[in-house]
Amino acid sequence: MNRQFDDVMLGSIELFCLAAEQGSFTAAAATASVTPAAVSRSVSRLEERLGVRLFTRTTRQMRLTEAGRGYFEQCRQALNQLVEAEREASGHQVAPSGLLRISAPTTYGHYRLLPLLPGFRERFPAVKVEVNVSNRNIDFAEEGYDLAIRARATADSSLVSRLLEDTPLVVVASPDYLRRHGTPVTLDELQAHECIQFELPSSGRAIPWLFRRDGQELELQTSGGYACSDDVTAGATLARHGAGVFQAYRFVVEEDLRAGRLVELLQDFGGRSRPHSLLYPHRRFVPLRVRAFVDYLLGQRSAQAAS
Repeated sequence: MNRQFDDVMLGSIELFCLAAEQGSFTAAAATASVTPAAVSRSVSRLEERLGVRLFTRTTRQMRLTEAGRGYFEQCRQALNQLVEAEREASGHQVAPSGLLRISAPTTYGHYRLLPLLPGFRERFPAVKVEVNVSNRNIDFAEEGYDLAIRARATADSSLVSRLLEDTPLVVVASPDYLRRHGTPVTLDELQAHECIQFELPSSGRAIPWLFRRDGQELELQTSGGYACSDDVTAGATLARHGAGVFQAYRFVVEEDLRAGRLVELLQDFGGRSRPHSLLYPHRRFVPLRVRAFVDYLLGQRSAQAAS
């Protein structure tokens, strides 16, 4: 095998990755204990070798180009794999460490993910966890996330998808609302009720409600004077205060159901669910911290489902 990289070029790749991660030549230089000029020379050396620009630089900011993003992702994986190979070859059983960045939707984040994180860090204290709790779809390569949780399946073949759970749906309303407007007992009767809408952030369209009737699954488009977007818990809050009828994940409203603040409706037409899956980039090398978290979260969900 012919040698492709000398020590200078390997060092340039490391400095380039540091600059990309930290968004600054100065910050990368401080981390590597070199001068900013040395980082700049290293990046220029790589750009000359590749024949492309890796960064766009202005007086105010520095951003990876499209070619730079792809090169950075590949280089970061390669460097991480070298570190992992060295650890395995030396026989050291190194604990997971580093920064783990996770994106999760608001409902699943608050009710499912966040309560489990203290247990993960107690087991792996060298891993720092950064969580973005929102319903926007993140870009793994552009934004540097390791993992994401989503409520709908993805057709992206570059991502690994691991099912966390099929999350049951329920239709609820407050006792006060039902006293004032009556209790719907058939799906057709929903047309006469104030059905709180949840609009998908990606499309602005109200999502249909899911039911099962006579063994057949169906989607029902409801209507009402209230519409929420981005956070499903807003619809549950409106329902709790008598605004109308709402379909929500059971885990969002189960405490309200137990306490009598909400009443479950149309149980004869229930049994539907939506999947929540754990997503991460499909690549040959998966960092140890990511593997540890995937195993931990899947194990926790399995244990909770069995209990």
